Amino acid sequence: MACYFQYGEKEIAHLTARDKRLAAVIKDLGPVRREVMPDLFEALIHAIVGQQIATRAQQTIWARMRAGLGAITPQAIHAAREADLQAFGLSFRKVAYMKAAAARALSGELDMEALRALPDDALCAELSRLPGVGVWTAEMLMTFSLQRPNVISYGDLAIRRGLRMLYRHRVIDRARFEKYRRRYAPYATVASLYLWAVAGGAVAGLSDPASGK
Repeated sequence: MACYFQYGEKEIAHLTARDKRLAAVIKDLGPVRREVMPDLFEALIHAIVGQQIATRAQQTIWARMRAGLGAITPQAIHAAREADLQAFGLSFRKVAYMKAAAARALSGELDMEALRALPDDALCAELSRLPGVGVWTAEMLMTFSLQRPNVISYGDLAIRRGLRMLYRHRVIDRARFEKYRRRYAPYATVASLYLWAVAGGAVAGLSDPASGK
């Protein structure tokens, strides 16, 4: 059964009171449902699959992996031959990242349950120590696996596009991004859900000022 990012009236009331433009989007779109993957190791492998490829390609490769391996566990990744993993459509580098993560999980060096107890900054730093996991990937795991409430990613191109479209900026630099992050806190993750929807064209009449249209 699919699981979705959980939020409710508390988060909506805060964001609506803090930002009129976002409030209008929330009213227009209603609840946004984004699927989450509660198992952190599975979510990590899914994130590695999706690096630098289109969402549809990620979905295709992931379906092949699930069919071929069954449950995506450290044991399954460790036991699989590299050639078999590549046959799903994975690059040699991604296979190496997955193998490294599985080995660390099995050795106890990577304790997925212990990670859950870390505060956001420490969790992001710890995840980023894994081969092939940068800040953006760590932030996506914090969002779509751990459901941390106050995550918004400067490194996410769609988030910056959503901000440009909603607030009519041609550029979202770090200083401007931080202004919005502070405004949305402590529920920036829910704001992110709506910004992704905006960037995807969910709100009629909003275009990207950076595109010149």
